[in-house]
Amino acid sequence: MYRRHGWLGLIVRHGLIWLAIAFALFPVVWIVSASINPTNSLQTQQLIPPNPTLAHYKTLFTDPNVPFLQWLLNTIKVSGITAIGTVILCAIGAYAFSRFRFTGRRTGLLGLLLVQMFPQMLAMVAIYLLLLAISEYLPAFGLNTHPGLIVVYLGGAMGFNTWFMKGYFDTIPRSLEESAMVDGATPFRAFVRIIIPLARPILAVVLIIQFITAYGEYILASILLRGTRMYTLSVGLRFFTQEAYSRRWGTFAAAAILGAILILLIFLPLQRMIISGLTGGAVKE
Repeated sequence: MYRRHGWLGLIVRHGLIWLAIAFALFPVVWIVSASINPTNSLQTQQLIPPNPTLAHYKTLFTDPNVPFLQWLLNTIKVSGITAIGTVILCAIGAYAFSRFRFTGRRTGLLGLLLVQMFPQMLAMVAIYLLLLAISEYLPAFGLNTHPGLIVVYLGGAMGFNTWFMKGYFDTIPRSLEESAMVDGATPFRAFVRIIIPLARPILAVVLIIQFITAYGEYILASILLRGTRMYTLSVGLRFFTQEAYSRRWGTFAAAAILGAILILLIFLPLQRMIISGLTGGAVKE
Protein backbone atom coordinates (compact mmCIF):
# COMPACT_ATOMS: atom_id res chain seq x y z
CA MET A 1 0.00 0.00 0.00
CA TYR A 2 2.77 2.43 0.96
CA ARG A 3 4.72 1.60 -2.19
CA ARG A 4 1.64 2.14 -4.36
CA HIS A 5 0.97 5.55 -2.80
CA GLY A 6 4.66 6.39 -3.20
CA TRP A 7 4.56 5.66 -6.93
CA LEU A 8 1.30 7.57 -7.28
CA GLY A 9 2.75 10.63 -5.59
CA LEU A 10 5.84 10.43 -7.78
CA ILE A 11 3.73 10.27 -10.94
CA VAL A 12 1.62 13.23 -9.81
CA ARG A 13 4.70 15.34 -8.98
CA HIS A 14 6.39 14.58 -12.28
CA GLY A 15 3.14 15.21 -14.14
CA LEU A 16 2.80 18.64 -12.54
CA ILE A 17 6.44 19.45 -13.30
CA TRP A 18 6.09 18.58 -16.98
CA LEU A 19 2.80 20.45 -17.16
CA ALA A 20 4.48 23.55 -15.74
CA ILE A 21 7.37 23.17 -18.21
CA ALA A 22 4.95 22.83 -21.14
CA PHE A 23 2.98 25.85 -19.92
CA ALA A 24 6.18 27.92 -19.76
CA LEU A 25 7.64 26.77 -23.07
CA PHE A 26 4.50 26.92 -25.22
CA PRO A 27 4.62 30.73 -25.77
CA VAL A 28 8.28 30.46 -26.76
CA VAL A 29 7.57 27.65 -29.23
CA TRP A 30 4.61 29.62 -30.62
CA ILE A 31 6.72 32.74 -31.20
CA VAL A 32 9.52 30.72 -32.82
CA SER A 33 6.93 29.09 -35.07
CA ALA A 34 5.53 32.51 -36.02
CA SER A 35 9.00 33.80 -36.86
CA ILE A 36 9.49 31.10 -39.51
CA ASN A 37 5.91 31.06 -40.81
CA PRO A 38 5.92 32.26 -44.45
CA THR A 39 2.36 33.63 -44.28
CA ASN A 40 3.40 36.44 -41.90
CA SER A 41 -0.14 36.54 -40.53
CA LEU A 42 -1.56 36.08 -37.05
CA GLN A 43 -4.79 34.63 -38.42
CA THR A 44 -3.07 31.72 -40.20
CA GLN A 45 -0.58 30.95 -37.43
CA GLN A 46 0.22 27.23 -37.02
CA LEU A 47 2.35 25.48 -34.45
CA ILE A 48 4.25 23.63 -37.19
CA PRO A 49 4.20 25.96 -40.23
CA PRO A 50 4.45 24.51 -43.74
CA ASN A 51 7.51 25.57 -45.74
CA PRO A 52 9.33 27.38 -42.91
CA THR A 53 11.44 30.35 -43.94
CA LEU A 54 13.94 32.83 -42.49
CA ALA A 55 12.59 35.69 -44.58
CA HIS A 56 11.27 37.54 -41.53
CA TYR A 57 14.73 37.62 -39.97
CA LYS A 58 16.14 38.91 -43.26
CA THR A 59 13.52 41.66 -43.30
CA LEU A 60 14.77 42.99 -39.97
CA PHE A 61 18.18 43.73 -41.51
CA THR A 62 17.20 44.74 -45.04
CA ASP A 63 13.89 46.65 -44.84
CA PRO A 64 14.55 50.42 -44.47
CA ASN A 65 11.16 50.79 -42.75
CA VAL A 66 12.35 48.54 -39.92
CA PRO A 67 15.54 50.03 -38.39
CA PHE A 68 15.87 47.00 -36.12
CA LEU A 69 19.58 47.38 -35.48
CA GLN A 70 19.14 51.05 -34.55
CA TRP A 71 16.37 50.18 -32.10
CA LEU A 72 18.45 47.36 -30.64
CA LEU A 73 21.51 49.58 -30.20
CA ASN A 74 19.38 52.28 -28.59
CA THR A 75 17.97 49.72 -26.17
CA ILE A 76 21.39 48.31 -25.29
CA LYS A 77 22.75 51.82 -24.72
CA VAL A 78 19.88 52.94 -22.51
CA SER A 79 19.66 49.66 -20.59
CA GLY A 80 23.42 49.27 -20.18
CA ILE A 81 24.05 52.80 -18.91
CA THR A 82 21.01 52.56 -16.62
CA ALA A 83 22.16 49.24 -15.17
CA ILE A 84 25.76 50.38 -14.61
CA GLY A 85 24.65 53.72 -13.16
CA THR A 86 22.22 51.98 -10.83
CA VAL A 87 24.92 49.63 -9.54
CA ILE A 88 27.38 52.47 -8.88
CA LEU A 89 24.92 54.86 -7.22
CA CYS A 90 23.11 52.20 -5.19
CA ALA A 91 26.37 50.60 -4.03
CA ILE A 92 27.64 53.93 -2.68
CA GLY A 93 24.31 54.74 -1.05
CA ALA A 94 23.85 51.26 0.42
CA TYR A 95 27.37 51.26 1.85
CA ALA A 96 26.74 54.60 3.56
CA PHE A 97 23.46 53.38 5.07
CA SER A 98 25.03 50.09 6.12
CA ARG A 99 28.26 51.30 7.71
CA PHE A 100 27.83 54.92 8.82
CA ARG A 101 25.62 56.44 11.48
CA PHE A 102 24.50 59.99 10.70
CA THR A 103 21.60 62.33 11.25
CA GLY A 104 18.70 61.47 8.97
CA ARG A 105 19.87 57.91 8.29
CA ARG A 106 16.64 56.28 9.46
CA THR A 107 14.53 58.94 7.77
CA GLY A 108 16.41 58.42 4.53
CA LEU A 109 15.87 54.66 4.61
CA LEU A 110 12.18 55.05 5.34
CA GLY A 111 11.93 57.70 2.63
CA LEU A 112 13.41 55.32 0.05
CA LEU A 113 10.99 52.64 1.12
CA LEU A 114 8.04 55.04 0.96
CA VAL A 115 8.94 56.19 -2.54
CA GLN A 116 8.95 52.57 -3.76
CA MET A 117 5.35 52.15 -2.62
CA PHE A 118 4.19 54.36 -5.50
CA PRO A 119 4.82 53.01 -9.02
CA GLN A 120 6.75 55.29 -11.32
CA MET A 121 3.88 55.09 -13.79
CA LEU A 122 1.78 57.25 -11.46
CA ALA A 123 4.16 60.11 -12.13
CA MET A 124 4.05 59.89 -15.93
CA VAL A 125 2.50 63.33 -16.37
CA ALA A 126 4.86 64.92 -13.82
CA ILE A 127 7.90 63.28 -15.44
CA TYR A 128 6.82 64.48 -18.88
CA LEU A 129 6.33 68.07 -17.70
CA LEU A 130 9.62 67.96 -15.80
CA LEU A 131 11.60 66.88 -18.87
CA LEU A 132 9.70 69.42 -20.95
CA ALA A 133 10.93 72.16 -18.59
CA ILE A 134 14.45 70.73 -18.56
CA SER A 135 14.50 70.84 -22.38
CA GLU A 136 14.55 74.63 -22.25
CA TYR A 137 17.76 74.76 -20.19
CA LEU A 138 19.47 71.39 -20.81
CA PRO A 139 18.24 70.05 -24.16
CA ALA A 140 20.52 67.02 -23.89
CA PHE A 141 18.51 65.77 -20.89
CA GLY A 142 15.06 66.81 -22.04
CA LEU A 143 12.30 65.14 -24.02
CA ASN A 144 13.19 62.80 -26.89
CA THR A 145 16.71 62.18 -25.56
CA HIS A 146 18.27 58.99 -24.28
CA PRO A 147 20.06 60.74 -21.37
CA GLY A 148 16.71 62.09 -20.17
CA LEU A 149 15.17 58.60 -20.30
CA ILE A 150 18.19 57.15 -18.48
CA VAL A 151 17.88 59.71 -15.66
CA VAL A 152 14.20 58.80 -15.27
CA TYR A 153 15.06 55.09 -15.09
CA LEU A 154 17.79 55.77 -12.53
CA GLY A 155 15.37 57.67 -10.33
CA GLY A 156 12.95 54.78 -10.31
CA ALA A 157 15.62 52.19 -9.55
CA MET A 158 17.39 53.81 -6.61
CA GLY A 159 15.01 53.00 -3.76
CA PHE A 160 14.55 49.24 -3.98
CA ASN A 161 18.08 48.46 -5.12
CA THR A 162 19.65 50.55 -2.35
CA TRP A 163 17.69 48.59 0.25
CA PHE A 164 18.58 45.38 -1.57
CA MET A 165 22.31 46.08 -1.50
CA LYS A 166 22.24 47.32 2.08
CA GLY A 167 20.93 43.97 3.27
CA TYR A 168 23.85 42.23 1.57
CA PHE A 169 26.43 44.70 2.88
CA ASP A 170 25.14 44.10 6.41
CA THR A 171 26.26 40.44 6.13
CA ILE A 172 29.89 41.40 5.38
CA PRO A 173 31.91 41.53 8.65
CA ARG A 174 33.05 44.99 9.65
CA SER A 175 36.33 43.53 10.89
CA LEU A 176 37.57 43.26 7.29
CA GLU A 177 37.29 47.02 6.78
CA GLU A 178 38.66 47.77 10.23
CA SER A 179 41.74 45.70 9.46
CA ALA A 180 42.26 47.61 6.22
CA MET A 181 41.87 50.94 8.01
CA VAL A 182 44.42 49.90 10.62
CA ASP A 183 46.83 49.42 7.73
CA GLY A 184 46.12 52.98 6.56
CA ALA A 185 43.24 52.56 4.13
CA THR A 186 40.59 55.27 3.94
CA PRO A 187 36.89 54.28 4.17
CA PHE A 188 36.50 54.76 0.42
CA ARG A 189 39.57 52.66 -0.34
CA ALA A 190 38.30 49.92 1.98
CA PHE A 191 34.97 50.09 0.18
CA VAL A 192 36.57 49.72 -3.24
CA ARG A 193 39.21 47.12 -2.35
CA ILE A 194 37.37 45.05 0.28
CA ILE A 195 33.60 45.44 0.00
CA ILE A 196 33.16 45.61 -3.77
CA PRO A 197 34.98 42.30 -4.51
CA LEU A 198 33.00 40.54 -1.78
CA ALA A 199 29.73 42.04 -3.00
CA ARG A 200 30.05 40.93 -6.62
CA PRO A 201 27.03 38.58 -6.43
CA ILE A 202 24.63 41.33 -5.35
CA LEU A 203 26.15 43.72 -7.89
CA ALA A 204 25.50 41.15 -10.61
CA VAL A 205 21.91 40.70 -9.41
CA VAL A 206 21.17 44.43 -9.51
CA LEU A 207 22.93 44.77 -12.86
CA ILE A 208 20.97 42.05 -14.62
CA ILE A 209 17.62 42.91 -13.01
CA GLN A 210 17.92 46.57 -13.90
CA PHE A 211 19.15 45.79 -17.41
CA ILE A 212 16.19 43.50 -18.07
CA THR A 213 13.75 46.01 -16.54
CA ALA A 214 14.99 48.88 -18.72
CA TYR A 215 15.36 46.57 -21.74
CA GLY A 216 11.67 45.68 -21.79
CA GLU A 217 10.18 48.95 -20.48
CA TYR A 218 7.63 50.42 -22.85
CA ILE A 219 5.28 52.97 -21.28
CA LEU A 220 7.75 55.66 -20.19
CA ALA A 221 9.90 55.18 -23.29
CA SER A 222 6.88 55.60 -25.58
CA ILE A 223 5.92 58.84 -23.80
CA LEU A 224 9.37 60.44 -23.63
CA LEU A 225 10.80 59.42 -27.02
CA ARG A 226 9.74 60.73 -30.41
CA GLY A 227 11.09 59.88 -33.82
CA THR A 228 11.83 56.47 -35.29
CA ARG A 229 15.60 56.72 -34.84
CA MET A 230 15.27 57.43 -31.13
CA TYR A 231 12.98 54.52 -30.28
CA THR A 232 14.01 51.61 -28.11
CA LEU A 233 13.23 48.10 -29.35
CA SER A 234 9.89 47.66 -27.56
CA VAL A 235 8.61 51.09 -28.66
CA GLY A 236 9.85 50.70 -32.23
CA LEU A 237 8.24 47.30 -32.71
CA ARG A 238 4.99 48.53 -31.20
CA PHE A 239 4.74 51.42 -33.64
CA PHE A 240 5.89 49.19 -36.51
CA THR A 241 3.00 46.78 -35.94
CA GLN A 242 0.44 49.33 -34.75
CA GLU A 243 -1.50 49.66 -38.00
CA ALA A 244 -0.73 46.27 -39.56
CA TYR A 245 -0.36 43.90 -36.62
CA SER A 246 -1.96 40.91 -38.34
CA ARG A 247 0.20 41.33 -41.46
CA ARG A 248 3.52 41.91 -39.68
CA TRP A 249 3.21 39.21 -37.07
CA GLY A 250 6.13 37.13 -38.43
CA THR A 251 8.55 40.05 -38.48
CA PHE A 252 7.45 41.07 -34.99
CA ALA A 253 8.03 37.51 -33.74
CA ALA A 254 11.49 37.34 -35.34
CA ALA A 255 12.48 40.60 -33.65
CA ALA A 256 11.19 39.30 -30.31
CA ILE A 257 13.29 36.15 -30.64
CA LEU A 258 16.48 38.08 -31.44
CA GLY A 259 15.81 40.50 -28.60
CA ALA A 260 15.29 37.65 -26.13
CA ILE A 261 18.52 35.93 -27.18
CA LEU A 262 20.53 38.93 -25.98
CA ILE A 263 18.98 38.68 -22.49
CA LEU A 264 19.72 34.96 -22.47
CA LEU A 265 23.37 35.54 -23.36
CA ILE A 266 23.69 37.99 -20.45
CA PHE A 267 21.80 35.87 -17.94
CA LEU A 268 23.52 32.50 -18.45
CA PRO A 269 27.10 33.56 -17.50
CA LEU A 270 25.83 35.38 -14.39
CA GLN A 271 23.25 32.88 -13.12
CA ARG A 272 25.43 31.50 -10.30
CA MET A 273 26.21 34.96 -9.00
CA ILE A 274 22.54 35.89 -9.28
CA ILE A 275 21.46 32.93 -7.14
CA SER A 276 24.09 33.60 -4.47
CA GLY A 277 23.30 37.32 -4.51
CA LEU A 278 19.57 36.78 -4.06
CA THR A 279 20.10 34.48 -1.06
CA GLY A 280 23.20 36.07 0.46
CA GLY A 281 21.44 38.98 2.11
CA ALA A 282 18.52 36.97 3.46
CA VAL A 283 20.10 36.30 6.85
CA LYS A 284 22.41 38.66 8.69
CA GLU A 285 25.28 36.89 10.38
